Amino acid sequence: MRELLSNKWVTFITVGVLYSLWVIWLGSYLWFLGLAIIFDIYISQKVHWAFWKKKNPVDGKQTKVVEWVDAIIFAVIAASFIRMFFIEAYTIPTSSMEKSMLVGDYLFVSKTAYGPKTPNTPLSFPFVHNTMPVIKSKKSYVEWIKQPYKRLKGLTTIKNDDVVVFHFPEGDTVALNLQNQSYYQLIRTYGRDRVWSDTRNFGEIVARPVDKRENYIKRCVGIPGDEIELKRGQLFVNGKTQQEFEGMQHDYVIKTNGTSINPKALERLNIAEDDRSVFSSEQYLFPLTDINVGKLQNFSNVTLVDKIIEKPETYDRNTFPADDRFKWNVDNFGPLTIPAKGETVQLTVDNLPLYIRIIRVYENNNLEIKDDQIYINDELVSSYTFKMDYYWMMGDNRHNSADSRYWGFVPEDHVVGKAKFIWLSLDKDKGFPGKIRLKRMFSSIH
Repeated sequence: MRELLSNKWVTFITVGVLYSLWVIWLGSYLWFLGLAIIFDIYISQKVHWAFWKKKNPVDGKQTKVVEWVDAIIFAVIAASFIRMFFIEAYTIPTSSMEKSMLVGDYLFVSKTAYGPKTPNTPLSFPFVHNTMPVIKSKKSYVEWIKQPYKRLKGLTTIKNDDVVVFHFPEGDTVALNLQNQSYYQLIRTYGRDRVWSDTRNFGEIVARPVDKRENYIKRCVGIPGDEIELKRGQLFVNGKTQQEFEGMQHDYVIKTNGTSINPKALERLNIAEDDRSVFSSEQYLFPLTDINVGKLQNFSNVTLVDKIIEKPETYDRNTFPADDRFKWNVDNFGPLTIPAKGETVQLTVDNLPLYIRIIRVYENNNLEIKDDQIYINDELVSSYTFKMDYYWMMGDNRHNSADSRYWGFVPEDHVVGKAKFIWLSLDKDKGFPGKIRLKRMFSSIH
């Protein structure tokens, strides 16, 4: 058996079959030319591909330095291949998904679930996303080679209520000093002139390709063709109330009889220190799950636990599509139908704000309005057919989540993968060893 496994023809056939299956999955058959290289590596050996090694070293042994270089090269290639096509590590940086996902959760994201994307910018520094590890203003990639969007076949499709990792849709333009904020929100708040001129506070303004935009994680509450609507904080999908999740939270005002709430009691309720807004010994604001609402109501010094809900007539100018014709807010939104690939929508000047970013940015068309008429690629139109599927993403921490309510639809080419399981969880409010949340380790994500 050992002799069989070490036979060069057996090795070549095994590697060749695995490589061929990958090429078939990739769907780019020019890569079959790589079989010639594999044949030469294992059979003919005419070319010295591992140029960093001596071809026929004395005693058949390489130096320690060469062995280390060989191991590092193999590890980088193998890890990059796995990260690109199969699974990638991710961490939860904000509280937008609490209590379903906690700040400090480290998880694995499956690329094969929905099918991995081939990189738009394949030339980049390994194991980093869009900036270099030390010099945060330095890009980690070059755009000498650009590839169009392509997704390989996956194991499934995105379903309602999946927890999905995706590239931030408004991340095509970024103020480098405020990379975690929407450039377009900054423009609406401070004005374009200030954002571009005040480099001390906002930093350089840069553009990023799709695959190098910041990664977000949210719950997909609407898939292509769904109609979503929020009424007084309750989400409806196709007219039915959304399933309630154990970790879903809303903001509540809590009042007491004048005595303070014990911080240890809040710790037992897993209310993070950053989430504790204390106005006085009598009044607090916390994001709470339904379970924690019931527990707080039973505190002897608590007199009121009241959910904060925006009134329907209150208009939040920061909500999508940031247009006075759609006077929505985070608790009262829609109804709105999620665009689906191949479906056609009738376009008017009044409903154009809902689709203008799709048409111009995501699907790369030239759009102009002349005399209240809409022109796409210099042609007068009254309708538009979508080229991609779109999704609606929302955080489970409903009042503390920057999600589709603020920046709209998520295109299919922005989807990275499905969050599968937590492999480590660290509580930043505690020290070792208490900061390790043992119960969350190796738990699946729902």
